[in-house]
Amino acid sequence: MAARTLGGLCRPRLGVLAARFSQRAAAGTEYRSAYSLDKLYPPRQDGPAAASAPEQPPALDIPLVNTKAEVRFHLASADWIPEETRQKMALMYRNKISRAGELIVNSEESRYQMRNLAICLEKIRTMVTEATEKPKVVSKETTQRLIERVEKMNRERLRQKKIHSNIKQSRKADFD
Repeated sequence: MAARTLGGLCRPRLGVLAARFSQRAAAGTEYRSAYSLDKLYPPRQDGPAAASAPEQPPALDIPLVNTKAEVRFHLASADWIPEETRQKMALMYRNKISRAGELIVNSEESRYQMRNLAICLEKIRTMVTEATEKPKVVSKETTQRLIERVEKMNRERLRQKKIHSNIKQSRKADFD
């Protein structure tokens, strides 16, 4: 009974929608969203098509907004960075250095250009800091302990593998 009630309610609505759709199709009109290209970017009034186009309100020009920030500087001549650090940065960040020798750092994280500029400068500070850090010297004792741990883990892995293999072999039936 509930199915009949729902079916009875839906059918008249479908008929109305079908009638509206067929009226639009017969009239030759089609559905255009408010976000269609002709509504977002209407034709200009000052162009050659303006003479033949019907009266429309003047088109608004939307200015382009630049929010991306890019900082470039010549790494080899940056005397504010120590020579050793510059050489290390040239190796570490060789994919960010142009053919002209400029280190290029850019940011598009924020919607504001000044924030992106601050982010770029922070990235450069981080790059310089990473390049100035000395690598940690690992003692021979620590290296030996790491090697022993890896060997122990490998032995345990092989032992578990052997146990698993034996379990699988015991499941097989002999058909000789």
